[in-house]
Amino acid sequence: MSEASQREARGDGHQSRLLRERRFAPFFWTQFLGAMNDNVFKIAFTSLVTYHASLFQDVDGKTAAFLISAIFIAPFLLFSATSGQIADKWDKARLIRFVKTLEIAIMVVGAGGFVWTSAPLLYLCTFLMGLHSTLFGPVKYAYLPQHLANHELVGGNGLVEMGTFVAILVGTIIGGEMAAHGGGALPWIGGVCVALAVLGRLVATWVPQTPAAQPDLRINWNPFTETWRNLRIARTDRAVFQSLLGISWLWFLGATFLASFFNFARDVLGANPDVVTLLLAMFSVGIGAGALLCERLSGGKVEIGLVPFGSIGMTVFAVDLYFASRGGVGGPALQSVGQFIAQPGHWRILADLFLLAMFGGFYSVPLYALIQSRSKSSHRARIIAANNILNALFMVVSALMAMVLTKAGLTIDQLYLVTGILNALVAVYLYTLLPEFLIRFVMWLMLHTVYRIDVKGADQIPGEGPCVLVCNHVSFADAVVIGASIRRPVRFVMDQRIFQIPVLSWFFRTVGAIPIAPAREDAAGLARAYEQIAKALDAGEVVCIFPEGKLTASGELQAFRQGVQRIIERSPVPVVPMALRGLWGSFFSRHGGAAMTRPFKRGILNRLELVIGEPVAPALATPESLRDKVLKLRGPWPV
Repeated sequence: MSEASQREARGDGHQSRLLRERRFAPFFWTQFLGAMNDNVFKIAFTSLVTYHASLFQDVDGKTAAFLISAIFIAPFLLFSATSGQIADKWDKARLIRFVKTLEIAIMVVGAGGFVWTSAPLLYLCTFLMGLHSTLFGPVKYAYLPQHLANHELVGGNGLVEMGTFVAILVGTIIGGEMAAHGGGALPWIGGVCVALAVLGRLVATWVPQTPAAQPDLRINWNPFTETWRNLRIARTDRAVFQSLLGISWLWFLGATFLASFFNFARDVLGANPDVVTLLLAMFSVGIGAGALLCERLSGGKVEIGLVPFGSIGMTVFAVDLYFASRGGVGGPALQSVGQFIAQPGHWRILADLFLLAMFGGFYSVPLYALIQSRSKSSHRARIIAANNILNALFMVVSALMAMVLTKAGLTIDQLYLVTGILNALVAVYLYTLLPEFLIRFVMWLMLHTVYRIDVKGADQIPGEGPCVLVCNHVSFADAVVIGASIRRPVRFVMDQRIFQIPVLSWFFRTVGAIPIAPAREDAAGLARAYEQIAKALDAGEVVCIFPEGKLTASGELQAFRQGVQRIIERSPVPVVPMALRGLWGSFFSRHGGAAMTRPFKRGILNRLELVIGEPVAPALATPESLRDKVLKLRGPWPV
């Protein structure tokens, strides 16, 4: 058993534990320092050309921020495909150290640009820092699955996202404060950037060896053909590709906000550069908080149901930011931070930014974790490279759109309104293409508003490969509770008559449910069901059946039918016994009569338990023995 598998079997620790382990901590601080350095440089440069444009020749302060953003992004379009191949071919620890050495040289160029107030040199450094991030991106996200167990991916990604945005915040404060002193601070800005690059290289020395995923890969140095090939690889899994598009849209939205904060503060709010730091702080802390909360809200698994939750919040608070910002311009003098926060209406602006970013964290972390968990290890870095290509494309479009709309007369707050409306339209389109996200959201919402679930023995379900789950059948909500509690997607075997109910049928088909009927009702349908079950298990999927064949009318565990044995005889895979506790007597059970006739019979936020036992070898998985195990897991009444 691998180290990662052993960690998953133990299920040890909270995500913060990773910050004390060599497999994660040096990598975390290396990327933290890199993100901080990016932002010290970019924020200082952007602030100087916005508020001290006279230091530079032929620089338009109104569009320079968007131009800096576009230049930084350009290398992602040009070189992401090549960097993805490099990350798959060579040890990622060696690549990290090479990239950090390159950062030192790049920042020396940037220091020269600040000292000589040379906009061309600073634009060149911006491009080279984009190249640095392009090389680091595929390594960054392909590194995590090699050192973290599956149950640690959400927490690890949450820490990385949190760290990145805290680094953005710290870099923003340092860069903004230094730039506020104008020309006298230019040598110090360059010195800080070089010092951070050197410190990042020193920390990278402790990043552990990370073997190449495909050392025999022949690199295609043509960026255009390789870009197309990477996108084709990514499209082989529909959920992965739609997740890439979803993340790219988030970067579109984020780039629009981050690149416009200086103009937003000056032109809409009438505020000085210190207020920009405050706005960026709220945004950074918000997305960091959202990223960290993801592990708690998802129960440690890849919970894509949080993605629609995140997109709803992003739309609401982006639109509200427009209304909160109207009439925000102060007097002829730019407001300080103290003057800004002294106005009660401005707290609404800060809350909107915080919540917009927090919901962005709910949106992004599950998508990154899904891509990592469902991508083949041999192609993972190139799929991350495809993600970077799409991100860059969306961010370039974002910068161009912002430049065009502001030139056409739109104010920055109106730009935020347009972006919020576009976010709603994109979300509807995305969830139409991939209803799995929306369905998981409904399941997650139900489980966190109607019930509170405690899952015991989650590590008993194999992390990969086929298995059959068997469980007692207490209520019509059983499949929803199980599906929302299991880390892996589950194919449920269900009554054909319920499967065919109009409207609900779409839902059941979308989640991959398998309809089944007794032989006396539909012998051909029964044969098709067993064929579908066999195909699902052959494909390495998880199938769940309720061997009692129908809901209990008394609360007692009924006899298990022979269907489970027929399945195992055809597909000898492990069988995992489970028991639901707490649903008997609920609205969805037949306690006291027909189900779903007495709302709130037991109030809301009822406690449930899903108890999962050890896998049973196929040869030992008889209906009688499985029933005994489920009965033991269920324990005494009430259930």
